[in-house]
Amino acid sequence: MNKEIIEGKWNQLKGSVQTQWGKLTDDEIDKIEGDATKLCGLLQERYGKSKEAAEAEIEAWQLRHNR
Repeated sequence: MNKEIIEGKWNQLKGSVQTQWGKLTDDEIDKIEGDATKLCGLLQERYGKSKEAAEAEIEAWQLRHNR
């Protein structure tokens, strides 16, 4: 799923983001606005992940929602 698709479907995907990464607040998810870079930064902050690990999780999540 490319960046434009994520941004375009963000309202539909927010619930999935909350399920996948429950430490993120609703306000944080709203502020991400479908931006994978913002999501990556928040995952690093909230979960103490490396940038590479956060990017890998996001990529795996995107593949599951590539419909």
